Amino acid sequence: MSKTKKILALALSAAMALSLLAGCGGGGGGNASNPGGGDASNSGGDASGGRVYWLNFKPELDETAQALATTYTEKTGVPVQVITAASGTYQQTLTAEMDKNAPPTLFVIGNSAGVADWGEYAMDLTGTAIANELNTDAYNLYDDAGKLVSIGYCYECYGIIVNPDLVERAGHSMDEIKDFASLKAVVEDIHANAATLGFDAFTSCDMDDSSSWRFTGHMANLEYFYEQKDDPWTECPATITGAYMDNLKNLYDLCINNSLTAPTDLATGGHDAAQEFKDGKAAFTVQGSWEYASYAEAVPNATMIPYYCGVAGEEKAGLNCGTENCWAVNANVSEADQKATIDFMVWLVSDPDASAKMVEQLGILPYKNSVESSNGFLTDAAEYTANGCYVMPWVTNYQPNVDEYRRGLVAALNQYNADQSDANWEQFRTAFVDGWSVQYQTVNG
Repeated sequence: MSKTKKILALALSAAMALSLLAGCGGGGGGNASNPGGGDASNSGGDASGGRVYWLNFKPELDETAQALATTYTEKTGVPVQVITAASGTYQQTLTAEMDKNAPPTLFVIGNSAGVADWGEYAMDLTGTAIANELNTDAYNLYDDAGKLVSIGYCYECYGIIVNPDLVERAGHSMDEIKDFASLKAVVEDIHANAATLGFDAFTSCDMDDSSSWRFTGHMANLEYFYEQKDDPWTECPATITGAYMDNLKNLYDLCINNSLTAPTDLATGGHDAAQEFKDGKAAFTVQGSWEYASYAEAVPNATMIPYYCGVAGEEKAGLNCGTENCWAVNANVSEADQKATIDFMVWLVSDPDASAKMVEQLGILPYKNSVESSNGFLTDAAEYTANGCYVMPWVTNYQPNVDEYRRGLVAALNQYNADQSDANWEQFRTAFVDGWSVQYQTVNG
């Protein structure tokens, strides 16, 4: 165990002792960047009855999660607090919150790096009431000893979201788009005629924390996926080759150079890509199934297509499917808190009204008693698979020391966006490939 982890473990042990002596305070909610419900360390209820503190990973779920917490407390009397980490800050927020007197009872461990960092703080969920609600084991994470560290709470997909009406207004059809060459032809034609059409090809591709993950996390997945496609990774490799960096460049360049916002203006952010798409200002955007509810309200026939990037045989590509959203229950809180937390989780995924609200925001819950999803993007994913297309799983989950690694990618992309020279792309390649091995060594020694 590292020195930092030992210190945190001692702090957690002290917190448990204090909680047994002092009990816990009242509930509430808030956002980690502006916690309207106050300090989570002061939340909770009667120690004998247990309390729930959910450190939520998904900002877009915050409003629904807060409402569900309130409803559950009204129904059961169990205090439930939800705090939502700001986008791109989950690991920092988790570290800070775990060191408080009443740490999160429910948190996210969403990838192999998270298992290495936080697995010792997670109780074994094998045989628990929430594990028994699952309808698949596909999204669960285990440690080297076989402990069930965290369980998937939603199944998602991401790719290129398209407004077919705008594509048709530009004189094209969705049937034309079958690979990178055909996508490029449509996109560049729309961009060239944007002034006349009244809309552009892609929404803004900002590099601030609220947006950069769409490229350094999601779009980066296409390189990792194809690199390991013939020999799938089962754990984080110490090195990568970057063999498909040119394909990543194909799609990235297409996005930033045929967009509402010039590449030189992407570093500071400030553009709302989601609103641009919903307002009909662009025909394409890169996002995921979690946005379906809000997108479909404005663009009812919005559809999702794969990350076409010029790889041979990509006409049989499907969508990127998987999850980084896996719940863990804190092993270092009282048994009463653990039971209260698991009871709350079961209610979220099995109660008809609660699970309906969760499904509306998240798409599909992999639980046998959850309501069925009407998410059109997940329907698109299923149709690609039914038609014999290969799924692109979330290999990006293996990114080592993920926050630091992605910060390096953002810095390099900002330099490239400002000046799209071969030399600056090589700097990005270095951050992408060499940065991986550096961060692997940072984590693994």
